[in-house]
Amino acid sequence: MYLITMFGNLLIILAIVSDSHLHTPMYFFLSNLSFVDICFTSTTVPKMLVNIQTQSKVITYTDCITQIYFFLLFAELDNFLLAVMAYDRFVAICYPLQYMVIMNPRLCGFLILGPWVIIVFLFYGTGLGVYISSAMSHNSHSSAIVSVMYTVVTPMLNPFIYSLRNQDVKRALLRLFRMKLDKYP
Repeated sequence: MYLITMFGNLLIILAIVSDSHLHTPMYFFLSNLSFVDICFTSTTVPKMLVNIQTQSKVITYTDCITQIYFFLLFAELDNFLLAVMAYDRFVAICYPLQYMVIMNPRLCGFLILGPWVIIVFLFYGTGLGVYISSAMSHNSHSSAIVSVMYTVVTPMLNPFIYSLRNQDVKRALLRLFRMKLDKYP
């Protein structure tokens, strides 16, 4: 699942970057979401895979704090990017004739910068919530299942949900593969 997540999200980023038809606000936000999903999954899954392989659950305090910081950072970024994408679709649906004027490159930059500036500030609040919730006793098996669902399954499905059902992205991926195949006969 980790490899599918990495490969799917990287394909989406490559398709968007390589195809000028996809250089629109919607795809700009989508490529950022794919990047954040890669980072989000990469904060926990590699260590989890090592733990499964070695049958060890040991992690240093520094590594744990670092992992929690980046996990929360990318989780919050994911949430804010989804909100930005919802705003983009709202403008596209409600103001279709003014869409390109409203969603200009400057606003898109601010909309992307906003979430990055805000998981730094909100990190401390969410970190406190994690700290308090970890002090309460709960079923570790059900917590593990829920953790895998939102750290692995959701980022793995995002490329399929947001991109591969989209005809423009499909065409861009086909052009990307044709271009790569033409280079290597």
